[in-house]
Amino acid sequence: MSAVGPASAQRAGLSFIRDAEVEHTIRQIATPLFKAADLDPASVDIHLIRDNAINAFVGGGMHLFIFTGLLMASDNPNQLAGVIAHETGHIAGGHLSRIGGAVEMATAQAIASALLGLAIGVAGGSADAGMAIAMGGQQMAQRGMLSFSRAQENSADQAGIRFLHRAGESAQGMLEFFQKLDNQSLLIGSRQSPYLSTHPMAADRVRVVENVVAQESGVRAAATPEEQMAYDRMIAKLKGFLDPPGRTLATYKADDRSVPARYARAIAYYRQADLDNALPLIRGLIAEQPDDPYFHELEGQILFENGRVSDAIAPYRLAVETSNHAPLISVGLAQALIETGQDAAYTEAQSLLEAATAADRDNATAWRLLGIAYGRAGRMPQASLALAEYNAQVNRWEEAVVQATRARDNLPVGSPGQLRADDLVEYAKRQREEARAQR
Repeated sequence: MSAVGPASAQRAGLSFIRDAEVEHTIRQIATPLFKAADLDPASVDIHLIRDNAINAFVGGGMHLFIFTGLLMASDNPNQLAGVIAHETGHIAGGHLSRIGGAVEMATAQAIASALLGLAIGVAGGSADAGMAIAMGGQQMAQRGMLSFSRAQENSADQAGIRFLHRAGESAQGMLEFFQKLDNQSLLIGSRQSPYLSTHPMAADRVRVVENVVAQESGVRAAATPEEQMAYDRMIAKLKGFLDPPGRTLATYKADDRSVPARYARAIAYYRQADLDNALPLIRGLIAEQPDDPYFHELEGQILFENGRVSDAIAPYRLAVETSNHAPLISVGLAQALIETGQDAAYTEAQSLLEAATAADRDNATAWRLLGIAYGRAGRMPQASLALAEYNAQVNRWEEAVVQATRARDNLPVGSPGQLRADDLVEYAKRQREEARAQR
């Protein structure tokens, strides 16, 4: 696991992970709640922070930050839905816009800087693998989190309950999560969840939700087996990638034949470079569920990162097709294609990366690979523009100016690429001067 995040992300103290399956699972839970709040789901950015703390917060506009510790401390999708509903209450209630002073400014700056590093990093060794992590500390992130008043917390609770009910969901999951926090409030400060410091918990808040749950009707209190399976797989995947492999293997024992357990063990063995155990496990899951994109993706990742580049292309291609061209998975296939060194592969990689960057413009890895693909195909102005985008993502302002200027001067006048390059030149120059002034 490489620490390749930009300095700004490390200073902000945020360690991000990107993974198509994890993001899809959380989106499936969050989307009905965003719609219930009359928010456009596409306008709410969800960011996952690699940290064992039980925490979540909103900030920097319509951005929802969820810690992996919160995910792994929850038992079911209903509990996560309760947290997301509460945080959505903060967004819909405009609470962020009411927080003034230095805390708001410091938090906004930290988040804005850290967001530039979202797609940088690795899981299992590759900066372009399915789950990408930008390493950094947690102290500054915790200092910058938004604290809300008791009144705002109560308001977010009530709004969250409304959103759950509008989505046909019980507030039982919210209650269960609050009860977890209520138990944590008895711990000494150093052992408490940071969620308690940013979201003050009071016994009366628990009682209010208890009363609501006791009077509910016409809403479902439990996840479907399919929803629970998706959630259990997400947790298994997170533990497989983030916990030490030995701990994962102790948690998901060899005699556990469930899908999440085999998935977690496949990841743990892969991280130990034990392909004799990893590949049979993941291929067994593929045999049972041949249309599952994330199993194909993991097989491709295992093969690619162990030097079997040509063998990795077929599973990566199946992952792209069965995921309906998920951008993060497309980037994995594109990298494998580029590594083959074949001209035809560069053309396919360009197509994949153009679509991926159009759908996810903040993926710095995709821009870097697109620059490489263009360069090897002899499309140098386009390569310069892609590398300008990449350098702007990672705060390398001097190089961004150089590459954007080169693109601007060599692309057709008035073309979309030339206009974008011109904008990047001016933007990168401003950021460069601001960075110099802060030194």
